[in-house]
Amino acid sequence: MKITNIETFIVDAGWRPWGFVKVETDEGITGWGECSDGRSPRGVQGTIEDLKPLLIGTDPREFENRFWDMYRGTRQSPGGIAAKALAGLDCAFIDIKAKSLGISVPELFGGPTRDRVRVYWSHCGTSRTRNHELIGVPPLKTWDDITTLGKEVVDRGFTALKTNIIGPGDPAQHFGGGFGGGRGSTDQVVTKGVLRHIEKLIGTFRDAVGPDVDINLDLNFHFKTEACLRIAQVLEQFDMLWLEIDMYQPESIRQIKDSTTTRICTGENLFYMRDYLPYFQQHAADMFMIDVPWNGFSQSKKVGDLAEVFQHNVAPHNYYSHLSTFVSASLCASLANIRIMEIDIDDVPWKDDLVTNKPEIIDGYMTIPSGPGWGTDINEEVARAHPWEGHRGSYGSDAASPSEWTFGLPSF
Repeated sequence: MKITNIETFIVDAGWRPWGFVKVETDEGITGWGECSDGRSPRGVQGTIEDLKPLLIGTDPREFENRFWDMYRGTRQSPGGIAAKALAGLDCAFIDIKAKSLGISVPELFGGPTRDRVRVYWSHCGTSRTRNHELIGVPPLKTWDDITTLGKEVVDRGFTALKTNIIGPGDPAQHFGGGFGGGRGSTDQVVTKGVLRHIEKLIGTFRDAVGPDVDINLDLNFHFKTEACLRIAQVLEQFDMLWLEIDMYQPESIRQIKDSTTTRICTGENLFYMRDYLPYFQQHAADMFMIDVPWNGFSQSKKVGDLAEVFQHNVAPHNYYSHLSTFVSASLCASLANIRIMEIDIDDVPWKDDLVTNKPEIIDGYMTIPSGPGWGTDINEEVARAHPWEGHRGSYGSDAASPSEWTFGLPSF
């Protein structure tokens, strides 16, 4: 079997793009991978184009060899955009290998280890702060709307949710800064007003969902160690599943972890075992996220196995399309040390139409795909009907900076 063509798609996902790669073969088997990057989608697409001469004419079923061919071809650009390009291709190659054998990817990797995986409703409220009209849901104008959303999570069978620092209003707002913004909007100190707001936000969700539904709060890159430490201590009263922190410094994450009873999760921006190893060695967090569309399936499996050596549980970072959800669920079925899996519920109306099979979620658990391959493919007609044409607005890059935070909170 030989690769005959590689094609990329950047699809409009409303407030961010989804990136896909399609690999065709001379035996008529097509593989799909996802490599979504919300800020540099064309960079990932361009890297895939640069890799095509290395790959056309080779056997995609030898996905380990293909990974190292690509790795050597991008050795001077480790991680980041290059790794995401490799990830999409790696996933497509593995899809082809499993399809050629008539089996699912979990079967290819020795599983399945489970028949279903628990999922949490991610960006709960965050997606609605600025995109409720596109999603087709009510806006979050009052604290009662936050309560109603929490009750909706329970009514729809979910047993866990994740939110960001959001607040009701007209329009609702999302506290940002760590991904860029106006003057003085990166790596913020936390004010007493923001601490009180976080306490009210999580308290409102806790009252709405009850004591048994797990809650996660994602801080992204918005704060430094001291601020994260103070937020973690405020959250101790709510028995969080985790506080999620992005920080390229394992010692700092460990400092936060040691200062609080709130459980800490990190890792969504790390690549390959070499990035994760110092975090694992220091037991820097309680749980670790793995982003499969950024690491590729073969390398994500290795990271998950390495986490097992250090007695850590892992959770796929998955806020992308349904293809990523099938890929991430396949990872969950290939590892024993899975804690829970992320999934976005609020999304663009064409999300279900973009795939040939959509996830089956029953009582807060997703059924593990049974194949062949990932168990779903991209519907090319839908993908081509929704091309990404540029920035539309998001809950990341254009979230409110501290100077725009208008909840009437003191700035001290």
